[in-house]
Amino acid sequence: MKSRIHTYLLSALALAAFSAPASAELKLSSVFGDHMVLQRDMDLKIWGWADPGQEVSVEISDQKVTGRAGDDGRWEVKIAPLATNAEGLTMSVVAGEEKKNFSDILVGEVWVCSGQSNMQWSVSQSYDADIEVLTAKFPKMRLITVPQVGTQEIQNDFKGEWKACSPETVPDFSAVGYYFGKQLLMTLDVPIGLIDNAWGGSAAEAWVKREVLEADPKYASYIEQWEKTEATFNYEAELAKWKAKATQAKAAGKPFNARAPRNVLTGQHRPGNLYAGVLHPIIGYGIRGTIWYQGESNAGRAWNYRDLFPMMISHWREEWGQGDFPFYWVQLADFRNEVSEPVPSSWAELREAQSHSLKLPNTGQAVIYDIGEGRDIHPRNKEDVGKRLARIALNRDYGMEKIHYKNPTFKALDIKGSEAYVDFENVGSAGLYAFDVKEGLGFIIAGEDKVWHNAKATIVDKDTVKVWAEGEDAPVAVRYAWAENPVANLRTRENLPVDPFRTDDWKVSTQPE
Repeated sequence: MKSRIHTYLLSALALAAFSAPASAELKLSSVFGDHMVLQRDMDLKIWGWADPGQEVSVEISDQKVTGRAGDDGRWEVKIAPLATNAEGLTMSVVAGEEKKNFSDILVGEVWVCSGQSNMQWSVSQSYDADIEVLTAKFPKMRLITVPQVGTQEIQNDFKGEWKACSPETVPDFSAVGYYFGKQLLMTLDVPIGLIDNAWGGSAAEAWVKREVLEADPKYASYIEQWEKTEATFNYEAELAKWKAKATQAKAAGKPFNARAPRNVLTGQHRPGNLYAGVLHPIIGYGIRGTIWYQGESNAGRAWNYRDLFPMMISHWREEWGQGDFPFYWVQLADFRNEVSEPVPSSWAELREAQSHSLKLPNTGQAVIYDIGEGRDIHPRNKEDVGKRLARIALNRDYGMEKIHYKNPTFKALDIKGSEAYVDFENVGSAGLYAFDVKEGLGFIIAGEDKVWHNAKATIVDKDTVKVWAEGEDAPVAVRYAWAENPVANLRTRENLPVDPFRTDDWKVSTQPE
């Protein structure tokens, strides 16, 4: 993880270098470079900086296009779609007497890998890392990582470079991204480019432009809280207090385990920080789509996430100017202790918010509450996560309709006396399957009193489950996998779990008054 560990505080000089690149010399954004992968079959933007007013030409394949730097020194050109190329192209960029040459450029499929720590989580930290790294010899898969810069000042560039996937380059790269890309590579046999800009612990609000949040009344209280923090937080003072306490403890011969304070103003929670510092530098680079793994940091505001998450997706798409590009995410894994009786769950509510976001076009969700680890918020099984995301892309973006990717979802509820019959859709090639034991696990049931009871369930046909509970003679509502760490076992024969759901619309724990 050494290459993924960055300080929260960058010097003003370093920030200035990336927010306003010097225009005295020809420069391209760092997202362009040797070994990069360009997205095939679409118009592509190429941009950089030069002297204001200077003409710039870009030549690649059989194309030569020209543009002119604006008053701020920024120039941009657009090249026509390129066909798949795994042999390696060259690109030259010329401005006056200056010339930049780039080589070993492939043309294929490009995906952004974004989110928080479970997307950042590296191959070296995942299961079977030792043997996986040994075999990660995929010269047609290229990787680039965007450094973690949290700032309110819009950044136009970053320090990073494309590298071919190899045992030397893959250990510190996103494991979910790698396994997703590997499956695409092995299936499609075309070059794959992966851009990793994930940041552990990040809040979704940090990935949205600050002005967008400020303009929406739904986020007024959140912005107000941050404005108070921004007005009062003094990182140097907090650090000095911590050092003083550490010195006192050492002098007294006492242990001191308190973690050093973090600068929240340059961190991954402040609204707009990651949009400005991590996302903006790559916006406009031609991509097929985005895979996303985030939500843990927003679980306490799960109800708000029903609006925030789809708004964030739409915001990214608008900023990219590439239409409704594919945006596929990972639903929260199981976490914390299993519970014997039904209780409110913010994680279940966050999962519901994620599923709610499927209303947006060209979206998809990988459900993984069956492969997490209750005692660890960072499950080590990233291979199955990447493969479930790849199923979505292979079916929806690459025409492989025989690949099942949809999780079974609630369709209808039919109450017959004391029994509830739940109908599902998207049940796969062979209908619903109960893993490990024959009975269905994970259901709770309630009557008009809204008191939830653990329920029993049995599969009655390929897409219907009968649910009942002793002591509840007049049920009106059913929930499934409604817990932080649900014990639930219904899935398809393709091993895709039933999406957690509830049939009621009763007020939940994170819903405001």
